[in-house]
Amino acid sequence: MGKILVIDDEKSIRRALKEIFEFEDYEVDEAEDGKEGLTKATSQYYDVIFCDIKMPKMDGMEVLTALQKEKVESPVIMISGHGNIETAVESIKLGAFDFIEKPLDLNRILVTIRNASEKNNLVEEKKNLKKTVQRFKGSSIIGETDAIIQIKEMIEKVGPSEARVLVTGENGTGKELVARSLHDNSPRKDEAFIEVNCAAIPAELIESELFGHEKGAFTSAVKQKKGNLNWLKKEPCF
Repeated sequence: MGKILVIDDEKSIRRALKEIFEFEDYEVDEAEDGKEGLTKATSQYYDVIFCDIKMPKMDGMEVLTALQKEKVESPVIMISGHGNIETAVESIKLGAFDFIEKPLDLNRILVTIRNASEKNNLVEEKKNLKKTVQRFKGSSIIGETDAIIQIKEMIEKVGPSEARVLVTGENGTGKELVARSLHDNSPRKDEAFIEVNCAAIPAELIESELFGHEKGAFTSAVKQKKGNLNWLKKEPCF
């Protein structure tokens, strides 16, 4: 069904959890301290990680913090015989999926595992959706004619570069679509895509619209205005 890692310095707890999980058809790994647990958790994937709080060498909170830093996506369930509300809240804030007090309740453990598995499924679905959306964005120009293929190849070649690009064409030919595809294929894809219809802006206002202005720069400038290009974190590409 899945793979579970149990990190606990008490051998009796590890043995008890191992028997429970194996009875439920899970594969179980054990670690007797935080350092060993962290090494295992960062070297392979586990569907769920159970981690004690009070342990030698490296306590559970340190393990949890390290797992979050390493971006380990496995749900982490903290367990402790010395827990209280403050400890539970702190562990959840640090990224734990749940907190269970010792002595461990079998039903609570199984319910928590089921909930953690559902979370894993949701995370996986989200990843797949992101990949689907990204593929759609990257190939939003539809068509297989020689001209379309040539445009797609040019976008793939130019997009990752730092070159400035001028897109020309008649109305309705898809200039904005090409611009968006260039943006989606560039190192700036996580930054803002700013659209500016220069033809709709009066000539005397275009400079202010693009670059902004300070309060009092001209008669009607009653406050500071941030220009469209000033919102970009990196140099814009035209």
